[in-house]
Amino acid sequence: MRTTSRTLAIVAAATLFAVGCGGSGDDEGGGGAAKPAPQKAHPRMRIVSLSPSATELLYAIGAGDEVVAVDDQSTYPKRAPRTKLSGLEPNAEAIAGYRPDLVVASADVGGLDASLDKLGIDLLVQSAPTDFAGSWDQARELGRATHHAAAAAKLVRGLRRRVDAAVEGAPKLDHPLTYYHELDPTLYTATSDTFIGAAYARLGLRNIADSKGTAAAGGYPQLSAEYVLDQDPDLIFLADTKCCGQDAATVAKRAGWGGLQAVRSGAVVELDDDVASRWGPRSVELLEDVAARLATLPAAQAAGAGT
Repeated sequence: MRTTSRTLAIVAAATLFAVGCGGSGDDEGGGGAAKPAPQKAHPRMRIVSLSPSATELLYAIGAGDEVVAVDDQSTYPKRAPRTKLSGLEPNAEAIAGYRPDLVVASADVGGLDASLDKLGIDLLVQSAPTDFAGSWDQARELGRATHHAAAAAKLVRGLRRRVDAAVEGAPKLDHPLTYYHELDPTLYTATSDTFIGAAYARLGLRNIADSKGTAAAGGYPQLSAEYVLDQDPDLIFLADTKCCGQDAATVAKRAGWGGLQAVRSGAVVELDDDVASRWGPRSVELLEDVAARLATLPAAQAAGAGT
């Protein structure tokens, strides 16, 4: 089975650019007598998103009404103006046809930045972060770029609280459980050096792919069936249920997989592909979902889980 374009989009990598929070209306300084300067009105922007994660962030910070087009992989929210534009093979002329002021992408592919620069269009590249903090940095950066800094800062504060609550409420394990997170049936996965792996790490789980996460793989190596069978993980998380029709039953039918500990103990967890494979506001849902599922699994109970 070939690697899906969704999986290819996940493994894009670039340098994060962290920025501080924008003004949120809180008082600054010690005087308190001076009135705050009035908010400067900004012209309405036209934004094109070539990244599903950026699309979700734009709507989460209140910039959705300014989004005029999104790429073919941006499926959430449903009201986003989905087009045939591609973030994997971007066409500068097609993008320019939407007359954007700003284009957001997960990578500068095929000289996109130079091509858009010639057309007088700004490009903001936001590649896959390695943890929640990186994702929150991107939210604030996008807020500043779109004049929604206060809303972005408010979003980040809410996401931080949700992460803290999920970790606090998750089962506490006497010893770490091992897991395998599947991006697609060709056994692409994510190590702990990715935003996906960071969510599991916050819950004290140990990733069987970490020894395979070479620099060349960018934190998203492809495992062999023999390796997974040899590691015999306590838990299996499937992030290919929608794209590829995978579930506990299909996993059990794979050659040799029926004998895996996770399969025998009923610890194959089916996830929502998009939530489990995109950084951004919904990545917190992955943490919350895994924490909730963990509390119900016999494997966690056998590991001495308590809350």
